[in-house]
Amino acid sequence: MAESQNVEYKESWRDEYLKWVCGFANAQGGSIYIGINDNGEVVGVTDCKKLLEDIPNKIKDTMGIIVDVNRLDKNGRHYIQIIVNPSSYPVSYRGEYHYRSGSTKQQLRGSALTEFLVRKTGYRWDAVPTDNVSVADLDIESFEIFRREAVRTERMTRKDLNCTNEELLNKLGLIVDGKLKRAAVLLFYRNPQRFFTGCYVKIGKFGIGSDLQYQDVVEGSLILIADRVVELIYLKYLKASISYDKEVRVETYPYAREAVREAVYNALIHCK
Repeated sequence: MAESQNVEYKESWRDEYLKWVCGFANAQGGSIYIGINDNGEVVGVTDCKKLLEDIPNKIKDTMGIIVDVNRLDKNGRHYIQIIVNPSSYPVSYRGEYHYRSGSTKQQLRGSALTEFLVRKTGYRWDAVPTDNVSVADLDIESFEIFRREAVRTERMTRKDLNCTNEELLNKLGLIVDGKLKRAAVLLFYRNPQRFFTGCYVKIGKFGIGSDLQYQDVVEGSLILIADRVVELIYLKYLKASISYDKEVRVETYPYAREAVREAVYNALIHCK
């Protein structure tokens, strides 16, 4: 039997093949054989017993799905069959979405990912409910910053904000069927990279051309990132001109703080 859209051969197991499992689950399902080379010849695996325990546990822990993992034998050699059923809901591997198309595995991004999620669930990516995170797991400081900025910009009143965090999330439309949407996790969870890769901001100071003089990486919830990036820009990356109004020292920056804040928020909102 040759490789096809439903069959994949691997000579030995590597954890990166979890992405192939994800791809099959998001497509039509299929089987992955460990211990068979690209020519369809059984070469066998030496650690069959351990793999029979490790593979299903890793798949369940990283993607939350159950697959059949079977030991097969041919000419005295053991090999493994992983049977992946098509999933009725989107399956992600560490925040990434993979899809089996033909005999290739593709990572879905941008409009392709949006189309896939809408087709599977009717939700956009950021509106998909998230398991294993509750309101109690969210970051208190992120809520404090949100409330402060909402009042300062007059987007919400103090009366609107005088509620529990869960009530606030409901007002913002960030809870569906009792579960947090991905947007809530990105905005208020202290370490969203646990679920979604790439949730950080890099800031760099360049000299001439591509000469990177120094840089910083800011991680955390999007609310924390936005607040700290703005502060870091003014503390480290922008120089203020100094003047005096009588005895009072006046620092004038080349860009208004509100303009920089707006630029940072827009960059985060539109980042893909």
